[in-house]
Amino acid sequence: MSKPIVAIVGRPNVGKSSLFNKIVGEKISIVDDMPGVTRDRIYGDADWLGRNFTLIDTGGLEPNTEDLIMKKMFNQAEIAIDIADVIMFVVDGITGFLDADMQVANLLRKHQKEVVLVVNKIDNMRSENLDIYEFYSLGLGDPIAISAGQGLGLGDMLDVVIEKMPLDNTEPEDEDIIKVAVVGKPNAGKSSLINKILGEERLIVSEIAGTTRDAIDTYFEKDGKKYMLIDTAGLRKKNKIKENIEKYSIVRAISAVEKADVVILLIDAKEGISDQDTKIAGIAHDRGKAAIIAVNKWDLIEKNDKTMREFTEKVETELAYMPYAPKLFISALTGQRVSRLFELIDGVNENATLRISTGLLNDVLIEAMTMNQPPSDKGKLLRIYYITQVSVKPPTFILFVNDTKLLHFSYRRYIENQLRLAFGFKGTPIHFIARNKNEG
Repeated sequence: MSKPIVAIVGRPNVGKSSLFNKIVGEKISIVDDMPGVTRDRIYGDADWLGRNFTLIDTGGLEPNTEDLIMKKMFNQAEIAIDIADVIMFVVDGITGFLDADMQVANLLRKHQKEVVLVVNKIDNMRSENLDIYEFYSLGLGDPIAISAGQGLGLGDMLDVVIEKMPLDNTEPEDEDIIKVAVVGKPNAGKSSLINKILGEERLIVSEIAGTTRDAIDTYFEKDGKKYMLIDTAGLRKKNKIKENIEKYSIVRAISAVEKADVVILLIDAKEGISDQDTKIAGIAHDRGKAAIIAVNKWDLIEKNDKTMREFTEKVETELAYMPYAPKLFISALTGQRVSRLFELIDGVNENATLRISTGLLNDVLIEAMTMNQPPSDKGKLLRIYYITQVSVKPPTFILFVNDTKLLHFSYRRYIENQLRLAFGFKGTPIHFIARNKNEG
């Protein structure tokens, strides 16, 4: 089940990024008094009362602006609103009610989403906050007073956000279905690839529109196996974004990646690897998704005997954090190597769900430490007592050690490489959790 998505919106300089940072717990968004600082929406993982959700920070909404940058920010915020389950509409308790707030409220009503009205910069949490009464005129329910800067009132606000989240998704839950998200920047050929797959197989079982995402989830079978293809291209048509469209692909990719078991990152061979490709790949990697890198439009590239190897090296350099992902050079137009995708999809999904017995894991660990002794710091030697697997998707392991501070990244990577040599895990990231032995 994918995590709910909550978008923070409002006019510029009302404290959206400060609120985002306070909820997520990390200083991710840039906070500045100058309006328009947050030009690209930022996303992060958050939780409250056991409910996990994805939080999206957006640039300021100026519906009637003529400024080009503000128009682009408005388009980005609209996309965030489109895919969100709940909207946190932030207004400024110091500045008070402005016409621009009503314009934003009218926009939110048009989208018919669950809205939580948040009055920020209320530093005195007295029982009667006269500063918030004027915001009742927005017609969006009871305003909630908070101070993002001081962290006041956030609990009450998040309680309401959780209440408005959907209890579950309407999509059928079937453990036998492999959910595949095709992601990448616009015009990389995502829809063409899905159409080629479905056009060749002609085995569509059903086709339904996502209830809140406006992407198309297509269910079909191949060789007795069930798949769901998630296409994110549908959102572009609704928003009719024409300029700088590549900037908005990340926000569409978030919900698709969350839903997926396997992510196919589609790269345009003609344009090479872009910043958007690396950001979208990072989303899949951070969320522990099995991944395949498919280089599309390979039929349009002039080639010699070194072309594929050189392009592969570029991919490995730009996406160095996911060397586990298999690479395939395809043409959605001609169908070149498209049929091989299913072999990779099945393989990486199987590896993402692979469980290794504790005995085998510790055999590999002992041999690895024999070949390469654990590091020491200031005379204190790292000791790894035990390893055990605790979950899948992605395969996650707990390492019990004498001091977690001694388990440096380089040695953790070494252990990961030894596990991959022993058990494969091709196509899936591996996560480690370090615990001091006395933690149990």
